[in-house]
Amino acid sequence: MEEPDTEPPLVVVPGADPSARQLCFAWGPAEVLVCETRFGRAGGSRSRSRSMSRALTGSVADTGEGAPGSSRVFVVRRDQDIYIQTLRKLFNESHGIFMGLQRSEEELAGKSRKAQLVQVSKNYRSVIRACMEDMHQAAVSTRDPALQGQYSTQVSILSAMELIWNLCEILFVEAAAAGPLLLRLLDWVRLHVCDVDSMVREVLSSENPSKHKLFWNVVDVFVLQGRMDEARHLLSKEVAANPTSMNMYKILDDLMKKMPMPSLGNTQTLTELELKWQHWHEECQRFLQDGTFASNPHMESICKILVGDEDAILEKKELMTTWYHFLVTRLLYSHPTVKPMELRFYAQSSMDLFLGGESSPEPLDMILMAAFEFEMHQVIKECSIVLSNWWFVAHLTDLLDHCKLLQSHNLYFGSNMREFLLLEYASGLFSHHSLWQLGVDYFDHCPEFGRVYLELHIERIPLNTEQKALKVLRICEQRQMHEQVRSICKIMAMKALRNNRLGSALSWSIRAKDAAFATLISDRFLKDYCERGCFSDLDLIDNLGPSMLLSDRLTFLGKYREFHRLYGEKRFPEAARLLLTLMTAHIAPCSFWMTLLTDALPLLEQKEIIFSAEQTYELMRCLEDLTAGNSSDPSSAPFQEDDVETTKVEMLRLALARNLARVIVKEGTVEGS
Repeated sequence: MEEPDTEPPLVVVPGADPSARQLCFAWGPAEVLVCETRFGRAGGSRSRSRSMSRALTGSVADTGEGAPGSSRVFVVRRDQDIYIQTLRKLFNESHGIFMGLQRSEEELAGKSRKAQLVQVSKNYRSVIRACMEDMHQAAVSTRDPALQGQYSTQVSILSAMELIWNLCEILFVEAAAAGPLLLRLLDWVRLHVCDVDSMVREVLSSENPSKHKLFWNVVDVFVLQGRMDEARHLLSKEVAANPTSMNMYKILDDLMKKMPMPSLGNTQTLTELELKWQHWHEECQRFLQDGTFASNPHMESICKILVGDEDAILEKKELMTTWYHFLVTRLLYSHPTVKPMELRFYAQSSMDLFLGGESSPEPLDMILMAAFEFEMHQVIKECSIVLSNWWFVAHLTDLLDHCKLLQSHNLYFGSNMREFLLLEYASGLFSHHSLWQLGVDYFDHCPEFGRVYLELHIERIPLNTEQKALKVLRICEQRQMHEQVRSICKIMAMKALRNNRLGSALSWSIRAKDAAFATLISDRFLKDYCERGCFSDLDLIDNLGPSMLLSDRLTFLGKYREFHRLYGEKRFPEAARLLLTLMTAHIAPCSFWMTLLTDALPLLEQKEIIFSAEQTYELMRCLEDLTAGNSSDPSSAPFQEDDVETTKVEMLRLALARNLARVIVKEGTVEGS
């Protein structure tokens, strides 16, 4: 069942004044580009600007100077958290946990599978806590008030995230049953809600702890959190300093010592626990009604807490600070065997009693209440609205999905909640210059739309260096994304060509299997050879191998380089045959024929006859075709009859005639003999 969309919060773009100018914007993968136009307000522009401002949620970066008459450009980002350096640990380490969960053995069932999922949840929480500690340390060490405020805010957000995650772990992942449930909630309260360590250290370090002004506050906190051994230890200091209260202390100490508590093992049934607790509860009430502690208000207050007196517990509101601490204390002393599905009733009444109409619930209160009511989808929805990035909801939803708790919740556009949130989170990662690599793996584990999103986002990665381009290319090749491979190679080939790096451009075009572009670059190589008289990037051309078959022009380039190599090795007959083949096979551009014929001159002038009569006639025909303009290449330019070219032609004709005469004489002599 889909819930209707709510109106997004209004976010003011600092510096932008929609009342003075119309604003225009363009959507990007993870941000919006907003700019001021030179048009004034007209017609319904106010409502359009207001609607746009409502859509722009996130942080703002102003890239304009704001001079009179100028237009400014604003970059509005939603997932600004990914740019906070101290949160990199959260993204990087949680990625490893996520990947491990996806690769885990699905065959594990029952308790083994549950234990594995609980451990994964704890690993996520440990990353949150480690990041929170780093952030706290950064806040303490910085001297910049603005940075200190930013770090402190992040510490509060991370603390709330761990609080929510831990509760979800207890209720949904571990699914603690009645009995152990209370123990888990007590651990949750002790870990997150009330940190009394500093207060305890202050009291114990004083000369006379029992006379310290905070002594009874510390005892009360220990009792409220069910930390009986520590409370009894402190009370022993009171009786040592005040022997007259020895009798009351012994009775209270005995009651606290005998208090029945659930066990994590199967050592006792719920029925046995309820009977023991009922007997203990009646004993506490009896001492209270007998006025045993009437002469000591502090001990009497503790005994009232032990019997679950809600008024007595609420008197300690300042020590508990939150309604969910009050809830757990209330359950501890009134309903220790509470069942998971009963939590909603106690949670709602505890919040009402604790707040008492004096204040309204905060967003965190509503999220925790939804968890106590076992409304998983509401928890995810509220967290999506309140938290500043998608990390929390994406990973929590993925974990709950592995717990088989979200299978029935599909979204109207064909995906499920897990995939939708992972897609949003990964899309945000792709806007970062290095975290995009993590986003690839998240897209890989979205079976419905992950590949489509990856194809769209990977094309937008700025290819600043060849190293980064090779990294992106390897990712695409591993996933058989052939269109993206060709696109990346073409982009890099064009960049190399613009920088006149012909070898790199040719390498990229071959990798892209782009025949047209390979032909263009081959022509540039040949042109460069004509101008300089030598080839650049010989290693690449010498090792083209089968790649030279990509286009005729590339084949010609490779074979022409081979001709030069043969000539350099003085293998003249082989060089001559290859040169003639290049001309007669029509793979050489006709504009290059004069160069090829000129290359034949040294071979024609050798003492040893290289070209046979038939080969000489072929060279003559090529020369005449060139000078007569009979080229079969429609793109070739007509023969330019300038002085230099005319001189070359005359020299070629003379050399060819001389070679032909030598061949005829030699062949005639051979035949005559």
